[in-house]
Amino acid sequence: MAGVVSSAAGRAVGLCPRAVGNWPLADMTREDFIPAYARIGSDELAERGAALRELMRSCRLCPRRCAVDRPAGEVGACRTGVAPIVSSHGPHFGEEAPLVGRRGSGTIFLTNCNLGCIFCQNYDISHLGQGREVTVDHLARMMVELQEGGCHNINWVTPTHQAPMLVDATRLALERGLHVPIVYNCGGYESVEALRLLDGVVDIYMPDAKYGDNEVGKRLSEVADYWDRCREALAEMHRQVGDLRVDDSGIAARGLLVRHLVLPEDMARTGVVMQYLVSLSRHTYVNVMAQYHPQHRAGEVSAIARPLAREEFRQAVREALDAGLHRLDERRLAS
Repeated sequence: MAGVVSSAAGRAVGLCPRAVGNWPLADMTREDFIPAYARIGSDELAERGAALRELMRSCRLCPRRCAVDRPAGEVGACRTGVAPIVSSHGPHFGEEAPLVGRRGSGTIFLTNCNLGCIFCQNYDISHLGQGREVTVDHLARMMVELQEGGCHNINWVTPTHQAPMLVDATRLALERGLHVPIVYNCGGYESVEALRLLDGVVDIYMPDAKYGDNEVGKRLSEVADYWDRCREALAEMHRQVGDLRVDDSGIAARGLLVRHLVLPEDMARTGVVMQYLVSLSRHTYVNVMAQYHPQHRAGEVSAIARPLAREEFRQAVREALDAGLHRLDERRLAS
């Protein structure tokens, strides 16, 4: 199981031997925890779901602002209507350590995406539309099933374009006993308007911070303003939930956890991203990820048409440490 980078791990990958431990945030027991959505209750969840659905009428759920009328049957860049579309659901043990614990993170992989990443690792789901339509009631039953199976949280994977349906399902799941944290696991290209309607619904935000450069976002994800919108979204997420907090058993309860996939040739502009994250808080929990391999259409851009080199990952971790971040989830390059 991956853990938080220690000074020993840092030396193992040739980093400066400075202390990089877990911030002592274990200030609650699991029994003390009440999820955000339970605090606002069913009536407020119904209002939030309705407000989010209203955003679909001239769709502005994400910064693309496609302005299509999804309830009338029109679809925009995400190719999604008003029904939930799910690829799979089940316990996942490949997520960050504070999410996985011993019993796994309860992932619901949602079909389609608001981004067009040419190197997408899950392109069969996000681009090719692998999945099936389900009812909101069925989606709620998935959440309860994952909790009953022992999962520590409900992890919405790629939720941006399906947020209204997810909030409606959460209301039904709450009425059936759901009580674990909800994780909003997104690509980082988010509308602040929509995020504000999720304030008090989501417990843990887990966005990507893909690139610290708009031009790279345009080239690799087919959106011209990725970094501008990502910074706004990260700031709003941090305002809502703050730094990542864990319970007395080390399981994430509330807060912000950011993922950053290191790309060859520094295409992700890692240093820029890390400087911004430390400006939010030096206690931001960050997963600097080393697992890049060219997938989907990555061969169209020569800089990312090869796997990541070990030294490129080492340099990325150095940049995170040099920026002043100290809560890094350990992900080493395979030997």
